[in-house]
Amino acid sequence: MSKLTVAKFGGTSVADHQAMLRCASIIKNDPSNRLVVVSASAGVTNLLVRLTQSKVALPEQAEIIEAIRKIQFNITQHLNCKDELNHSINNLLDELTTYAQVQSTSACSRIADAILSFGEQMSSRIFAQVLQSIGVDGHYFDVRNVMKTNSLYGKAVVNTVELHQNCQQQLAPLLTKQVIVTQGFIGQDEDQYTTTLGRGGSDYSAALLAEALDADDLAIWTDVVGIFTTDPRITDQARSIKEISFGEAAEMATFGAKILHPATLIPAMRHNIPVFVGSSKEPDKGGTKIQQKVDSAPTYRSIALRREQTLVTVKSPAMLHASGFLAKVFNVLAKHELSVDLITTSEISVAMTFDNPTGSTQALLNSTVVQELEQLCEVTVEHGLSLVAVIGNKMQKTNGVGSRIFDTIDGINVRMICHGASEHNLCFLVDEHQANQTVEKLHSALFA
Repeated sequence: MSKLTVAKFGGTSVADHQAMLRCASIIKNDPSNRLVVVSASAGVTNLLVRLTQSKVALPEQAEIIEAIRKIQFNITQHLNCKDELNHSINNLLDELTTYAQVQSTSACSRIADAILSFGEQMSSRIFAQVLQSIGVDGHYFDVRNVMKTNSLYGKAVVNTVELHQNCQQQLAPLLTKQVIVTQGFIGQDEDQYTTTLGRGGSDYSAALLAEALDADDLAIWTDVVGIFTTDPRITDQARSIKEISFGEAAEMATFGAKILHPATLIPAMRHNIPVFVGSSKEPDKGGTKIQQKVDSAPTYRSIALRREQTLVTVKSPAMLHASGFLAKVFNVLAKHELSVDLITTSEISVAMTFDNPTGSTQALLNSTVVQELEQLCEVTVEHGLSLVAVIGNKMQKTNGVGSRIFDTIDGINVRMICHGASEHNLCFLVDEHQANQTVEKLHSALFA
C-alpha cells in the first residue's frame, strides 16, 4: 500500500442516504482512503443523550428508539441488503432498549457510555454497505477491538501504546485488501465495557488511529469548506484558509473555532501527519491543509470567538511581597476541578477566566468556590463575557499589533487582555452583547 489516508466523516456527512453516497464517492475517488471513521448520523446522538438521563418514562423511551430507527431505516431502504441490515440494526436497538430501561431506574456513567455508543455502531454498519453499493469493498470493523481505554466513563483516556500494537496487528493487514469502516468516539476498558472519549471524540479517534497506523494523511470531512478567517455566521466577509500550521490551528481550536477540537491535533502533531479539513457536500471546492510547515505565516491569520466566559478577580493586600498566596487560590480551584483558561496579575490582584459551556462552572463560581476563596481574599465574579482571540504569527515580536487591534475597537470596553504567552495570539474579553460587533470590526480592519 503506497499511501494511507484516514478519512473521518461527521454526523451531517452521514445524515441520510444522499449524504452517505457523497462520502462514499470521496472514498472511491481516492484509492489512498483505506480507513473510514464515522460519527453517528445527525440527530441520533441527541436522542441517545436523552436516553442516558434518569427517570425517562417507558413511552418516551419507545418514542426515542423509534425515532432512531426511522433515521437509520430511511438510509437502509435505498440498499439492496436492507433486510439483513435492518435486522442488524433492530438487534442493536433491542440491546439499546435494555440499557435505556436500566439507566432510567438506576443511572450510572458506565451505562450512559454504552447508550451513547449505539449511534456510531449503526452508522458504521450502514456506511460499509453504502460503499459496497457503489463498488467499493467496504467492511465494518468494531473499533473497540483496538481502542483500549481506562474506565473514566464520559472522557476515557486511550492507551496509545496498546492502540498502536492492536492497529498494527489487527487493522493494518486488513487495509491492504479492503476499505475498513469503523467508529469514532468510542472505546473499551479492560473489563470489556464500552467507553466514550468525550467532546470532540470522533475527530480525536480518527487522529489516534492515523497515528497508530503511521498514516500519511488525516482527512476530516464536515459540512463546511475548510477553516475560515472567522465564523462566517458573524460576517459574510469571512474567507476560507488554504493552509495553516499546527500551532495556528491549535490556537484556533482552543479559542473557539468549532471545526476541530483541540485534542484532535495532538496525535497529528506528535507524528507530523498533515490534516485536511473539507466539506463532504462540496469536495471539489477544496479545504484547509494543516501541517507542520506552511508557505506563508501572516501576522494575522484568523479571529476566534468563544462565548460564555466567566471572569474571576481575586484581590488581597496579602499578595504584596508574599509567597504562597496563588498556590492557596489554585488549591481551591483544583479541589473543585476547575481549569483556569487565561490569567493576568498585578501587585495585589489576579484575574482569571473560565470556560463555561454547560453552566456547571458558573454554578460553582456562584456559590461553593467563591465562599472558599473569600476566606483568603476579596472575590469578584463576572458572567456574560466573550473571549476574542486574534490569531497569527510572531505577534509578540511585531510592532504595532496591539495599537492596530485596540484602535480598531475603540469604544468597546475590554475587560481583560492576555498577550505574550504565545506567539500565535492576543486575547481579550468583551461583553457578550458586543462580541459580534468586535469580531466584525477586527475582521474588516485586519483582513480587508
